[in-house]
Amino acid sequence: MIEDIENEIEVINSIYGQGTLERVADVALQSYHLAIPQKAVTLRLSIPTQYPNVGLQITAVDSVGSATRKGYGTRVLEVAREVLQESFTPGQVCIFDLLQNLEQRLAQGFTADDSEDQEVSQCNISRETDAPIETTTPPQWTLSATVTEKKSVFVARSCAIKSTSEAQAAITHLLSTNKRASKATHNINAYRIRTLVNGHDVTYQDCNDDGEDAAGGRLLKLLQIMDVWNLLVVVSRWYGGVKLGPARFGIINAVARDAIVAAGFAKQSESHR
Repeated sequence: MIEDIENEIEVINSIYGQGTLERVADVALQSYHLAIPQKAVTLRLSIPTQYPNVGLQITAVDSVGSATRKGYGTRVLEVAREVLQESFTPGQVCIFDLLQNLEQRLAQGFTADDSEDQEVSQCNISRETDAPIETTTPPQWTLSATVTEKKSVFVARSCAIKSTSEAQAAITHLLSTNKRASKATHNINAYRIRTLVNGHDVTYQDCNDDGEDAAGGRLLKLLQIMDVWNLLVVVSRWYGGVKLGPARFGIINAVARDAIVAAGFAKQSESHR
């Protein structure tokens, strides 16, 4: 099961950034650091070699930021253990779900000053959108490098958008004019938009797995971590007949990050990772 752990490390770090999940140096193989994104708290995990058939344990708080209020690290540890019990199913990797669910639980206890801006977010659910914008200008795509893994081929595209209608129009244009993209097994996509409506800052975000289960949510999480706005990303995958398991999420996010950086939307700290 070592391969499952290695794949999950690759996936977590491709989404949240290098060093989020890593082995503890000079300690037993099953000990790992898990840095909770944007919370200045690092937890210690014990991941047995039989994982995910056998559950992992959250053993301690490794470190907290110097500006973190007293007792916060202990509270994160307690909540993380509760969330782990809810997230783990034997035979299924769970650290990504642990991080997502932990973020949500911790956010419930934050004050308005600590919490992020309210956003419209949910994959594959229809909703009211901002007013459509008519445009005859084709979307200007920036492409990533092409990655081939066990005969599966991955390539990402990114383009600037200003509305949800522009995002949908760009996807429709891509699939109707690009024969290769239209024949992809999956065209996973995600976008985030920030705009002014009646003088108020309003944000929209959405994602679509397009049959690649859970990939859209992971792609949207990458955009959130990179703090990217007014951008649509589409990752096309042509399935090669060999299942890649969790490693596919790492590749999807790697090519997406490449397309975002190439388009000039990444912040300087991201572009130099």
